[in-house]
Amino acid sequence: MSDILNGMMSVCTPTALLLMLGGVILGIAFGALPGLSATTGIALCLPMTYRLGSTDAIALLIGIYVGGISGALISAILINVPGTVASAATTFDGHPMAQKGQAAEALGIGLMSSFIGTVLSFIALISIAPLLAQITIHFSPFEYFAIVLFSLTLIGTLISGSVVKGLIAGVIGVLLGCVGVAPGTGTPRFTFGIVNLTSGFSQTPAMVGVFALGSQLGLISKGFNAKGDEVRQCKMHGFGMPFKEWLNHMPNIIRSALIGIGVGILPGIGGGTSNLIAYGVAKSSSKYPEKFGTGIPDGVIASEVSNNASIGGALIPLLTVGIPGDTVTAMLLGALTIQGLTPGPLLFNSDGVFVYGLFTAVLISTIMMIFVEYNGMRFIVKILGVPRYTLLPVILVICMAGVFSSNNRIFDLWVMLFFGVISFLLSRYGFPTAPMILGFILGPYLETYLMRAQQLGRGSMMPIFGRPVAMAFLAITIAFVAFQVVRNVKRAKEMGENPIEDVDD
Repeated sequence: MSDILNGMMSVCTPTALLLMLGGVILGIAFGALPGLSATTGIALCLPMTYRLGSTDAIALLIGIYVGGISGALISAILINVPGTVASAATTFDGHPMAQKGQAAEALGIGLMSSFIGTVLSFIALISIAPLLAQITIHFSPFEYFAIVLFSLTLIGTLISGSVVKGLIAGVIGVLLGCVGVAPGTGTPRFTFGIVNLTSGFSQTPAMVGVFALGSQLGLISKGFNAKGDEVRQCKMHGFGMPFKEWLNHMPNIIRSALIGIGVGILPGIGGGTSNLIAYGVAKSSSKYPEKFGTGIPDGVIASEVSNNASIGGALIPLLTVGIPGDTVTAMLLGALTIQGLTPGPLLFNSDGVFVYGLFTAVLISTIMMIFVEYNGMRFIVKILGVPRYTLLPVILVICMAGVFSSNNRIFDLWVMLFFGVISFLLSRYGFPTAPMILGFILGPYLETYLMRAQQLGRGSMMPIFGRPVAMAFLAITIAFVAFQVVRNVKRAKEMGENPIEDVDD
């Protein structure tokens, strides 16, 4: 009990609070700028922590982490460009809401969802961290393969219209994810002799290309008015919905938070995947799945709750077993090492004050985040009123700067252009981009864990039948696919349409 109280007091000093506030503001800025991220912000500020104490250092970095994940919703909603991969699904309904003159509502819903997701992950962090970490540390490649396979089946829930076109888009995403050196064998694939392709396509330029460049090319091809969008509400009035409506969304909130926490715990996956999975599950569980993608709060809530819930989830394996849950916590691992701390089960005994100080920093940073963003939204939402001929080049320059700064490679700009053109062509001919994104992100994971599982089973996948958790996920996958097929066929028959044809035709 003394460690908890001392830990709380250690981050309530004026220095730690100022560092947290500065970190939150910096994180929001990095998250909102396309191509940048919380990882970039922490990487840039990591040298600043050399002369700081362990508590002050972690206060700054946690502030950047929390602000960076939440700040990405701003550009996702206003200009259809996710600031980070973790807010990719926020664009699906957030931007359509902004186009309908509901930018303030969408931002308010996204902000409150971010707050709720982070708070719920904080509760998980302090209550079930050791237990969950001890369970997942025993997961073999068989369990990871089954989990990723289930996640990949969610492509079906992201398909709107033609099932065939949606599946083709998903396959394209998987193939794009296969570019580079094959896991296990080290054989280059689809590189065409280009050295820069041996490491595959980076997610940051790919996502910026799909969402930013692709949408801008679509505007250019159709022509657009010189004037900006009319902003009906420039001031925040609450958080987008009355309290009673928030209560109606509680099942979606709880489900998305559990997905975010669970996916965050799995090493290497993180919020970039959890938001897409949560969005797909929310759509498949909804009574009105056809409305997803047209601008409804359900999609924004699912995406933002899950990606912020992954913050606490990713910190769980970092602190309890020393394994980072995502790229951001990998940077935090380096920061802890700099401070002479060794994450793991013994950390709770040897440096309990620091651990509970970190927990408290997550909560305080979350409160600062909602305060800063809420009071700044009234100015941020005015971006919609900027004339398109002014906004377009600014967006492109910011995207190019962010993409280049992620790896300092000119090649990444070509990757952004390549994915932008693909996104534009798919959209132009009626192919959904969401399945492509999910396939691109999860495809490499599926292949990697399949290869590792086969190596563990000496060329056979038969040992998976002796893994209860893996079999449970395989059973859920089969049941989920069967449910989707039956529901789609039933719905198509009710509408008098062919199940595999475009419902809109």
